[in-house]
Amino acid sequence: MSLFDISERAQQLQNELLDFMDAHVYPAETMYEEQMRAAGDPHFHPPILEELKAEARRRGLWNLFHPHPATGAGLTNLEYAPLAEIMGRSHIAPEACNCNAPDTGNMEVLELFGTEKHKEKYLKPLLDGTMASAFAMTEPGVASSDATNVELSMVKDGDEYVLNGRKWFASNALHKNCKVMIVMGKTDPAAPTHRQQSMMVVPIDAPGVTVMRNLPVFGYADREGHAEIDFKDVRVPVEDLLKGEGEGFAISQARLGPGRIHHCMRAIGAAERALELMCKRAQSRVTFGKPIADNANIQDWIAEARIDIEMVRLLTLKAAYLMDTVGNKEAQTEIAAIKVAAPAIALRIVDRAIQVHGGAGITDDFPLAMSYAHLRTLRLADGPDEVHKRAIARRELRQYRDLRPEGIRA
Repeated sequence: MSLFDISERAQQLQNELLDFMDAHVYPAETMYEEQMRAAGDPHFHPPILEELKAEARRRGLWNLFHPHPATGAGLTNLEYAPLAEIMGRSHIAPEACNCNAPDTGNMEVLELFGTEKHKEKYLKPLLDGTMASAFAMTEPGVASSDATNVELSMVKDGDEYVLNGRKWFASNALHKNCKVMIVMGKTDPAAPTHRQQSMMVVPIDAPGVTVMRNLPVFGYADREGHAEIDFKDVRVPVEDLLKGEGEGFAISQARLGPGRIHHCMRAIGAAERALELMCKRAQSRVTFGKPIADNANIQDWIAEARIDIEMVRLLTLKAAYLMDTVGNKEAQTEIAAIKVAAPAIALRIVDRAIQVHGGAGITDDFPLAMSYAHLRTLRLADGPDEVHKRAIARRELRQYRDLRPEGIRA
């Protein structure tokens, strides 16, 4: 028995998901693109997605991320890891299984901190896949890699809070089914640094909320959108405050830990798909009288890709195992490490796959260019590489604090 053994049920779900991908998801990718082009709307919701969602539900491949047995699959992080990786091989698979960000994180927040009204009005339809949601934390005017910098003001006025400020990169805000946001802002600028922030549930059509524009990512107008949103005297009832005043930073950490590992799992899936495409292209394309696969440098790339994928997968499984056994806080170093390693490794593999494909690799004929854009963005999403490296280094250095000169040991 190995450290990373999983239950028979989780293994069955893996087999079912692999079959779903082969039989439905990969063949649907072309139809998805055709429906998007025909609509002429970058935020169109293609009907093929609803067909995939119905099939996923029929197969029991629904809400696989959700650890609560009453409303989700009830899997551990370790059991979910291979499933997220499999879904990461296609950009439409996570939503087909209702396992796409930021809805996953928002559902967990509402499950843990929402009122019964929130659960009935928002959580239930999110779990059913009939509603989408956005998460609004990042701001254009401050360095949001430090979440304590957020400036959107949340001023209490009787039985309401009045919100003023601007957010951007609010993913999902332009999704056709998006109805609600979880918004982080500042309720008490005079409080201790990590107690100044709060989170609130805000309908996306609330008076004073204006979606200013979509932010393209490397030229791609993602279907779900990355919105810049203005909040002008937006009134939010006090009952829509999550957990309590000053709990925003704590909620964000609870939300982002699982979210980061989910991103990394999907990144490994994207790397696997890129490696598969690289091998197929290398074997089938002939230059100077021989297949590209016969060139030593291509073989080096393929070998290095396999080695790198296996290493980062093991690190990700270790992080998942620690999250399950000792908790997210004790797994901080491993979570930070995979958040740096997984996107960087996947990005390198995709880049080499593009090179092997030649000019075709930078077109939409293959999923590589889009994958590259998403993975490069992931080096910034949920905290840039530098923040995670800083956190890892600080924990390492803490063991040797007594070696610092007297008077400067802080």
